[in-house]
Amino acid sequence: MEFIAPENIPYFQDCEPLIQGLGCSLVELVVFKRHTTWHIKVVITGPEGVGIAECTRVHRALLPRLEAILSSQDMYVEVTSPGLDRILKNAAEFSIFTGKQVKVWNSDISDWMAGTVVSSDREAVTLRTDDKDMRIPYGKISKAKLAGPR
Repeated sequence: MEFIAPENIPYFQDCEPLIQGLGCSLVELVVFKRHTTWHIKVVITGPEGVGIAECTRVHRALLPRLEAILSSQDMYVEVTSPGLDRILKNAAEFSIFTGKQVKVWNSDISDWMAGTVVSSDREAVTLRTDDKDMRIPYGKISKAKLAGPR
């Protein structure tokens, strides 16, 4: 699994402070242009999860910022929650989901491991499984996803 620092994701640093100010965390930001229309996918989460109200609030606050940044009003913006079984696309997402249950495919054992995210950095994630903590380097993780409530 690859670690891509948020500062290396286009427009992430421009949008993250606004979203944090609304009490949410920015999980994923995808911005691309198709013909003349900008398409923006925003995935957010919060301490108690997110619903339609939070997504609407973020959408309304983020739209003018994106119009200014991209110098366009021709855009489609979608704001969603990560869902219960989100597939983690970037190892940097582990820090957002600290305290949450995840499953990782550990290539050392060729099997899924489930645990709670204790901490993460640029090289590895630490999961609490049963009564012990395991540090797993991202290079050993082939896939990862949220495990949802148990």
